[in-house]
Amino acid sequence: MLALRKGGHRDLERLYSAFELDFDRRELLPKLAIHKAMMAGDQELLVFYDEESGITAGYALVMVRGVYGYVLLKYFGILQWFREQGLGIQAMRLLNRRYADRQGILAELTVFDDAEGDYLRKLRKFFARFGYVDVACDYRLGGAPADLMVKPIKGSADIAPIAHRMIADFYSRCLRPASFEKMVDIRPMRQEE
Repeated sequence: MLALRKGGHRDLERLYSAFELDFDRRELLPKLAIHKAMMAGDQELLVFYDEESGITAGYALVMVRGVYGYVLLKYFGILQWFREQGLGIQAMRLLNRRYADRQGILAELTVFDDAEGDYLRKLRKFFARFGYVDVACDYRLGGAPADLMVKPIKGSADIAPIAHRMIADFYSRCLRPASFEKMVDIRPMRQEE
Protein backbone atom coordinates (compact mmCIF):
# COMPACT_ATOMS: atom_id res chain seq x y z
CA MET A 1 0.00 0.00 0.00
CA LEU A 2 1.26 3.43 -0.91
CA ALA A 3 1.59 6.22 1.67
CA LEU A 4 2.53 9.89 1.45
CA ARG A 5 4.87 12.08 3.44
CA LYS A 6 6.14 15.61 3.09
CA GLY A 7 9.70 15.54 1.83
CA GLY A 8 12.60 17.70 2.83
CA HIS A 9 15.73 19.08 1.25
CA ARG A 10 17.56 15.72 1.33
CA ASP A 11 14.64 14.17 -0.55
CA LEU A 12 14.89 16.91 -3.17
CA GLU A 13 18.61 16.24 -3.63
CA ARG A 14 17.84 12.53 -4.03
CA LEU A 15 14.83 12.94 -6.33
CA TYR A 16 15.93 15.82 -8.56
CA SER A 17 17.62 13.37 -10.95
CA ALA A 18 14.19 11.71 -11.38
CA PHE A 19 12.76 15.12 -12.32
CA GLU A 20 15.51 15.41 -14.92
CA LEU A 21 14.64 12.00 -16.37
CA ASP A 22 10.88 12.53 -16.39
CA PHE A 23 10.65 16.16 -17.55
CA ASP A 24 12.19 18.20 -20.34
CA ARG A 25 14.95 20.57 -19.21
CA ARG A 26 12.95 23.50 -20.64
CA GLU A 27 10.28 23.01 -17.98
CA LEU A 28 12.60 22.19 -15.08
CA LEU A 29 12.82 24.63 -12.23
CA PRO A 30 16.38 25.10 -10.97
CA LYS A 31 17.07 22.93 -7.94
CA LEU A 32 18.19 25.95 -5.92
CA ALA A 33 14.91 27.76 -6.72
CA ILE A 34 12.96 24.73 -5.42
CA HIS A 35 15.04 24.62 -2.23
CA LYS A 36 14.34 28.33 -1.64
CA ALA A 37 10.63 27.94 -2.40
CA MET A 38 10.39 24.99 0.00
CA MET A 39 12.06 27.08 2.74
CA ALA A 40 9.64 29.94 2.10
CA GLY A 41 6.63 27.60 2.21
CA ASP A 42 5.73 28.30 -1.43
CA GLN A 43 6.30 24.70 -2.58
CA GLU A 44 6.24 21.29 -1.01
CA LEU A 45 7.81 18.06 -2.13
CA LEU A 46 5.65 15.02 -1.50
CA VAL A 47 7.16 11.55 -1.42
CA PHE A 48 5.05 8.48 -2.16
CA TYR A 49 6.45 5.36 -0.52
CA ASP A 50 5.60 1.73 0.12
CA GLU A 51 4.30 1.45 3.69
CA GLU A 52 5.74 -2.00 4.23
CA SER A 53 9.28 -1.50 2.94
CA GLY A 54 9.60 2.29 3.21
CA ILE A 55 10.96 2.41 -0.36
CA THR A 56 10.25 5.59 -2.31
CA ALA A 57 7.99 4.89 -5.30
CA GLY A 58 7.15 8.38 -6.57
CA TYR A 59 7.03 12.11 -5.98
CA ALA A 60 5.07 15.29 -6.50
CA LEU A 61 6.28 18.88 -6.37
CA VAL A 62 3.37 21.17 -5.59
CA MET A 63 3.23 24.96 -5.59
CA VAL A 64 1.06 25.51 -2.55
CA ARG A 65 1.00 29.23 -1.90
CA GLY A 66 -1.19 31.29 -4.17
CA VAL A 67 -3.62 34.14 -3.72
CA TYR A 68 -6.58 32.21 -5.15
CA GLY A 69 -6.57 29.16 -2.85
CA TYR A 70 -5.64 26.65 -5.55
CA VAL A 71 -2.43 24.61 -5.71
CA LEU A 72 -0.36 23.81 -8.81
CA LEU A 73 0.88 20.28 -9.34
CA LYS A 74 4.20 21.08 -11.00
CA TYR A 75 5.76 17.61 -11.17
CA PHE A 76 4.16 14.24 -10.55
CA GLY A 77 5.84 10.96 -11.24
CA ILE A 78 6.23 7.34 -10.30
CA LEU A 79 9.83 6.11 -10.41
CA GLN A 80 10.58 4.03 -13.50
CA TRP A 81 10.92 0.64 -11.81
CA PHE A 82 7.49 1.03 -10.12
CA ARG A 83 5.49 1.98 -13.20
CA GLU A 84 2.65 -0.08 -14.70
CA GLN A 85 1.62 -1.35 -11.24
CA GLY A 86 -1.28 1.03 -10.55
CA LEU A 87 0.77 3.16 -8.16
CA GLY A 88 0.01 6.35 -10.11
CA ILE A 89 -3.66 5.87 -9.30
CA GLN A 90 -2.94 5.37 -5.60
CA ALA A 91 -0.60 8.37 -5.56
CA MET A 92 -3.18 10.61 -7.23
CA ARG A 93 -5.81 9.59 -4.67
CA LEU A 94 -3.40 10.47 -1.84
CA LEU A 95 -2.61 13.78 -3.49
CA ASN A 96 -6.29 14.65 -3.89
CA ARG A 97 -6.93 13.84 -0.23
CA ARG A 98 -4.01 16.00 0.89
CA TYR A 99 -5.45 19.09 -0.84
CA ALA A 100 -9.13 18.41 -0.15
CA ASP A 101 -9.40 21.67 1.78
CA ARG A 102 -8.22 23.83 -1.16
CA GLN A 103 -10.24 25.52 -3.88
CA GLY A 104 -8.78 23.15 -6.45
CA ILE A 105 -5.69 21.58 -7.97
CA LEU A 106 -4.16 22.81 -11.23
CA ALA A 107 -2.05 20.55 -13.43
CA GLU A 108 0.14 21.47 -16.38
CA LEU A 109 0.42 18.90 -19.14
CA THR A 110 3.43 19.44 -21.37
CA VAL A 111 4.87 17.15 -23.97
CA PHE A 112 7.88 18.34 -25.88
CA ASP A 113 8.52 15.40 -28.23
CA ASP A 114 5.21 13.67 -28.96
CA ALA A 115 4.70 13.76 -32.72
CA GLU A 116 1.60 11.51 -32.66
CA GLY A 117 0.09 13.12 -29.57
CA ASP A 118 -0.41 9.70 -27.96
CA TYR A 119 1.45 10.50 -24.73
CA LEU A 120 -0.50 13.73 -24.23
CA ARG A 121 -3.76 11.88 -24.88
CA LYS A 122 -2.87 9.32 -22.19
CA LEU A 123 -1.93 12.08 -19.73
CA ARG A 124 -5.20 13.90 -20.34
CA LYS A 125 -7.18 10.68 -19.87
CA PHE A 126 -5.34 9.92 -16.60
CA PHE A 127 -6.07 13.36 -15.12
CA ALA A 128 -9.68 13.37 -16.39
CA ARG A 129 -10.22 10.11 -14.53
CA PHE A 130 -9.69 12.06 -11.29
CA GLY A 131 -12.05 14.90 -12.13
CA TYR A 132 -9.66 17.29 -13.88
CA VAL A 133 -11.19 19.41 -16.64
CA ASP A 134 -9.61 21.62 -19.30
CA VAL A 135 -8.97 25.30 -18.71
CA ALA A 136 -9.12 27.41 -21.86
CA CYS A 137 -5.90 29.42 -22.00
CA ASP A 138 -3.08 30.41 -24.30
CA TYR A 139 -0.19 28.82 -22.40
CA ARG A 140 3.37 27.98 -23.36
CA LEU A 141 5.87 26.52 -20.93
CA GLY A 142 9.52 26.41 -21.92
CA GLY A 143 8.44 27.30 -25.45
CA ALA A 144 6.08 24.33 -25.87
CA PRO A 145 2.29 24.43 -25.75
CA ALA A 146 0.96 23.46 -22.33
CA ASP A 147 -2.50 22.21 -21.49
CA LEU A 148 -3.85 23.44 -18.19
CA MET A 149 -6.35 21.31 -16.29
CA VAL A 150 -8.08 21.94 -12.99
CA LYS A 151 -9.71 19.68 -10.45
CA PRO A 152 -12.28 21.86 -8.71
CA ILE A 153 -12.68 20.98 -5.06
CA LYS A 154 -14.30 23.86 -3.18
CA GLY A 155 -13.78 26.38 -5.98
CA SER A 156 -14.89 26.71 -9.55
CA ALA A 157 -13.68 24.93 -12.66
CA ASP A 158 -14.33 28.15 -14.57
CA ILE A 159 -10.95 29.78 -13.94
CA ALA A 160 -10.13 30.67 -17.56
CA PRO A 161 -10.53 34.45 -16.96
CA ILE A 162 -7.92 34.40 -14.18
CA ALA A 163 -5.72 31.41 -15.09
CA HIS A 164 -2.98 33.69 -16.39
CA ARG A 165 -2.87 35.51 -13.05
CA MET A 166 -2.85 32.27 -11.07
CA ILE A 167 0.05 30.81 -13.04
CA ALA A 168 2.02 34.05 -12.89
CA ASP A 169 1.50 34.19 -9.12
CA PHE A 170 2.84 30.65 -8.61
CA TYR A 171 5.92 31.09 -10.79
CA SER A 172 6.78 34.62 -9.66
CA ARG A 173 7.27 33.22 -6.15
CA CYS A 174 10.15 30.96 -7.24
CA LEU A 175 11.69 32.46 -10.39
CA ARG A 176 13.49 35.71 -11.03
CA PRO A 177 11.78 37.97 -13.59
CA ALA A 178 14.20 37.05 -16.43
CA SER A 179 13.78 33.31 -15.77
CA PHE A 180 10.02 33.73 -15.48
CA GLU A 181 9.87 35.49 -18.87
CA LYS A 182 11.96 32.74 -20.46
CA MET A 183 9.93 29.84 -19.06
CA VAL A 184 6.31 31.02 -18.73
CA ASP A 185 4.12 32.58 -21.42
CA ILE A 186 0.44 32.63 -20.54
CA ARG A 187 -2.17 35.07 -21.74
CA PRO A 188 -5.84 35.55 -20.99
CA MET A 189 -8.20 34.07 -23.52
CA ARG A 190 -9.90 36.60 -25.74
CA GLN A 191 -13.61 36.88 -25.19
CA GLU A 192 -15.75 35.95 -28.19
CA GLU A 193 -17.97 38.83 -29.27
